Amino acid sequence: MTNVHYRAMLTSVIAVLAVVFISLTSPVAVGAQAPTVLQQLDEAFVQVADKVTPAVVNISSSKKEATAPMSDIDPFFKNHPFREFFGDDFFKRFKKGPGPGPGKEGKGFRQQGMGSGVIVSADGYIVTNSHVVKDADEINVNLSDKRSYKAKVVGADPESDIAVIKIEGKDLPTATIGDSSKLRVGEIVLAVGNPFGLNRTVTSGIVSATGRTNMGIIDYEDFIQTDAAINPGNSGGPLVNIRGEVIGINTAIASRSGGYQGIGFAIPASSAKLIVDELIKDGKVRRGLLGVNIQDLNESLAKSFGITSTDGALVSQVVEGSPAEKAGVKAGDIIVKFNGEPVTGASHLKNMVGREKPGASATLTIVRENKTFDVKVNVAERTQKLVAAAKSAAEGGEKVNELGLELEKIPAALAEKLGLKEGQGLRVKDIDEDGSGARMGLRADDIILEVDGAAVSDVAEFNKAVAKAQKNKVIRLTVQRGTARIFLALPLG
Repeated sequence: MTNVHYRAMLTSVIAVLAVVFISLTSPVAVGAQAPTVLQQLDEAFVQVADKVTPAVVNISSSKKEATAPMSDIDPFFKNHPFREFFGDDFFKRFKKGPGPGPGKEGKGFRQQGMGSGVIVSADGYIVTNSHVVKDADEINVNLSDKRSYKAKVVGADPESDIAVIKIEGKDLPTATIGDSSKLRVGEIVLAVGNPFGLNRTVTSGIVSATGRTNMGIIDYEDFIQTDAAINPGNSGGPLVNIRGEVIGINTAIASRSGGYQGIGFAIPASSAKLIVDELIKDGKVRRGLLGVNIQDLNESLAKSFGITSTDGALVSQVVEGSPAEKAGVKAGDIIVKFNGEPVTGASHLKNMVGREKPGASATLTIVRENKTFDVKVNVAERTQKLVAAAKSAAEGGEKVNELGLELEKIPAALAEKLGLKEGQGLRVKDIDEDGSGARMGLRADDIILEVDGAAVSDVAEFNKAVAKAQKNKVIRLTVQRGTARIFLALPLG
């Protein structure tokens, strides 16, 4: 855009804002018309709501439990993946179910759940979140015209939190799926769903960010962030643009209270559609896998490898017998492109590989010792066995033998709760009771922030810092325990 075009556009925007401001602040006669621009915006919102709400459904699910709850948090969500993200208050208020009643212990009870969904085909296919229908043995769907149907699960993919359910209907109202890849920060969006059971509630906001990753909510993250009000019950409902196209499936909120605080997340529609198509066709999703453990680069790591950019994915480990090992990929390699597309980080690469069909041939562009070259790799299918092998390799690689610690990066939700910046510190996941770490007073769940005054954000940094400390025969750690920060020190060698 030229400076002339930019100034012309800016002048037009200022003129419109001036008209709106003058119209709103100047004395007007009773019954005067609102400014045309406000009438147009108002009518746009109304038309979007009219277009989309008939295709939005209320989903209620239930699961039979063998025993009554043993605590204030219902067992239906005891190990729920979003519990840490939302907080216990969310589950106490939203997921409720009657106990077995006096004298009925052991006879079981039904645990109730609630969410939203959007109809994507006239014959009854509905998209929602996997966590809305997870483990449910009975699902009821209520339409906008008050019709009610029993639904069955066609397929669910917990790794993306997308599920497809089916009702036996004809000529049902459907929503149009838009192209979320063209979404821009600042666009107006509307969230439609059933927050707290209030059917087909419409809220508005803007796209706050795109491509949000490392939130620790699901395995494959590429979230749209919005400030449109999303609350418990909105899960599975659509996020739509001003044209009434579905550009996201609402799935989570960042909240200390369990309610709306201006930060909501939606799964991009373009990604969801690929998953939906596979679920309808095969009932499951097949994903690609390379067999590497990868991490993001920070400035220090990039410098240590002799590069200036922090883009790319650093290979921390290669799983034995994996496609990556067979192709010659090594720990310390930096994958900067996948099939010619630049890699911005570890999550970006994971998403690209996951979308690749198992058995396909892919090209990795790798930087190794300041040399850049391409490697051909045959993508394997992501199976539980291969995932477990990669996890086992990662856990083995994160053991710090010198101090007897097992460390992990801090999930984004926990970091926010503790008041830490993203990527700051390492959590003590486990500790050898006979190791040096235990002797110096470290405990499980401690957060190690610094080693000898140097901040640490990944295990590789920590290991280097420990090795350096051994030369000085003493190590000092800055540790956060709960909300308190303390120093711990121990002679080494």
